Amino acid sequence: MWRRFFLFSKLPIRPIGSIPIPISSSIHHLSVSTKPTFQTSVALSDCLLRSSFSTAMGSSPATVSLLKLNDLRDNKGAQQKKRRKGRGIGSGKGKTAGRGHKGQRARGGVKLGFEGGQTPLRRRLPKRGFKNPFSLTFQPVGLGKIARLINAGRIDSSELITMKTLKETRAIGKQIKDGVRLMGRGAELIKWPIHLEVSRVTVRAREAVESAGGSIRKVHYNKLGFRALLNPEWFEKKRRLLPKAARPPPKLWIKVDAIGRLPAPTKPIPFCPKERAAAKAAMGPPPAPKPMPAVI
Repeated sequence: MWRRFFLFSKLPIRPIGSIPIPISSSIHHLSVSTKPTFQTSVALSDCLLRSSFSTAMGSSPATVSLLKLNDLRDNKGAQQKKRRKGRGIGSGKGKTAGRGHKGQRARGGVKLGFEGGQTPLRRRLPKRGFKNPFSLTFQPVGLGKIARLINAGRIDSSELITMKTLKETRAIGKQIKDGVRLMGRGAELIKWPIHLEVSRVTVRAREAVESAGGSIRKVHYNKLGFRALLNPEWFEKKRRLLPKAARPPPKLWIKVDAIGRLPAPTKPIPFCPKERAAAKAAMGPPPAPKPMPAVI
């Protein structure tokens, strides 16, 4: 009997579906159903079945065991106990806590950049230039780009062209720090009247627009005003009111024509000399200069 069992176990494996099952498994079921009297024969056949199945699956019998949650462990050395200092001499890190006696290292240490008393590197190197905290950064946009957008139908020349219009049509970038400067590049393409509101404008650009019958108004917006101008939906989403237009600081009064309007206007306002004077009067008189203290 055992000779025939040995010969059957060496037969090739017959795949059924996607999992190959050896022929010896049928013999195992047959042997179990017959219930032999000897326990050793059942154990031997079970061992042969496991070894043949694991060999068919491409792994050794030692790696067939299933993964269990109660067998999960960290790698050796992955977790280390916290080193407790100053808890008695028996711990090895008591009293001086591993710092030794006296000296710079035994105390609080030194500040960053201290080089033992010599002149540190930050003082040995010379200074170069400075950063002006009052400088303003404007995004430039040329008249030629605006003319091409009008010809393409992306900008309506009959309406007022604001900085919001320039941003929505991608004539300028997304980051508008302190405003937009209108440049005279492509001024020969402007052959019809257009009306614009920007932060700054060059002399060539103003002459080109006004010669075609248009107008340019230099308006002032602060940081919060630019947010309300370019993204008024944010205030509506947060259920907040639009802020009031801020007055320019005294040093910028001579560089702007009027205070920016909120929300973004769509109709141009004619700019005659009387309206220019009225806009200047609305901004208020400039502050009186402070008297100089008398030198005794």
